[in-house]
Amino acid sequence: MLEVLGLQVRYGSITAVRDCNLTASAGTITAILGANGAGKSSLMKAISGLAPTSAGMVRVDGTDVTRMSTHERARFGISHAMEGRRLFHRMSVEENLKLAWDFRNRGGVFSQALDQVFARFPILAERRASQAGLMSGGQQQMLILSAALIHKPRYLLLDEPSLGLAPVIVQQIFSVIEEVRREQGTTVILCEQVAALALSVAQQGYVLRRGEVVQSGPAAQLAADPALSAAYLGA
Repeated sequence: MLEVLGLQVRYGSITAVRDCNLTASAGTITAILGANGAGKSSLMKAISGLAPTSAGMVRVDGTDVTRMSTHERARFGISHAMEGRRLFHRMSVEENLKLAWDFRNRGGVFSQALDQVFARFPILAERRASQAGLMSGGQQQMLILSAALIHKPRYLLLDEPSLGLAPVIVQQIFSVIEEVRREQGTTVILCEQVAALALSVAQQGYVLRRGEVVQSGPAAQLAADPALSAAYLGA
């Protein structure tokens, strides 16, 4: 279980996240919804250790990780795929995956992990020697997701995985997200602007507005709530 308790993130005089509380139960998908500027990305970065917290706590399986570095949190099984398709664009597909593999250095056989990636996304096998920066947006998102999954993390943080992608690619990406939750027991925290899309795969959801949780509950309940859009669309 991953817990966020009274979390606050500040950038100078600006408070991006304030008094945030959420729980991501083991083996579930939790949707974090909100418009641009709602604080979704700052919350995700605070969970993975990329943004400092000014108050509150992040707890993983009962252990307080708030003061741990990103590296240390990765050893707890936290993997974070940020928005913006952040890849090493001049490196090949395989080189990007090898870099992700070496980051945690937890043992295992890279060639076996690579085979699993290519079985999930055959297009990456075809493009394994291609520079990442020369691939389509959909192929880049497949690579980012594969890099985040290569060590079979217990906690997967995904920030706007559908952004700018064609519907057929979005469907493929979300099928993989549901697959790893179901087959590997991965706990997924999914930030999305497209509420209906996120809630269609999630078990629970939280709506952020101006850095605060304004609504939460089971995903099906949120999806059926006509008032959701009013809370969700206001930044």
